[in-house]
Amino acid sequence: MQNQREELNKLSPYVWLGNNDPIMKRLVEKHGELALNKSADFFLDLASSIVGQQLSVKAARTIWGRVEVLLGGIITPERVFAVADEDLRGAGLSTGKTKYIKNLAEAVVSGTLELDKLNDLSDEEIIKQLTAVKGIGKWTAEMFLMFSLARPNVFSLGDVGLYNSMRKLYGEDLSKEQILEIIAKWQPWQTYACLYLWRDLDNEGVKINE
Repeated sequence: MQNQREELNKLSPYVWLGNNDPIMKRLVEKHGELALNKSADFFLDLASSIVGQQLSVKAARTIWGRVEVLLGGIITPERVFAVADEDLRGAGLSTGKTKYIKNLAEAVVSGTLELDKLNDLSDEEIIKQLTAVKGIGKWTAEMFLMFSLARPNVFSLGDVGLYNSMRKLYGEDLSKEQILEIIAKWQPWQTYACLYLWRDLDNEGVKINE
């Protein structure tokens, strides 16, 4: 049985999801093969995630664009750490987010958070290290796993978009237990399933949780 499962796990995520869940099969056929791509700039990813917390996608992009202009298009821990708080607030960051993005920059500059070593850690260890930085919650850490490290088997129970998409596709009255049963069928490709849920929802403008 174990050998059989190992062989099945070698299937592509698209075939695997389609074989295990008829709704996912339909989404794969509808949207094609959605890919995960590893990021080249972990600090930028985390900083932009902090800026975007509790904002619509459109608002987050606008404010992040102002931050990029403020920093001259060079987003590094050193530049963020050096810029004045009032300048960051002038770009549209709240007092809290200004503090949080400075916390992140300080953690990287001081070596408390070693971004270049994260890829060698397990998902759980990465979440633990990231959430030790005040301003980075579990949701941000999970998005980092998905979109920065391209980890294939992550599901964010706190993501509003995923929850809304599952309610639309699997039933309005889904309980947490039912969600856990459904997503168990997607292992080891839960991240890919999330891509299809988000794409099908087309959640432009939906607020995100942190």
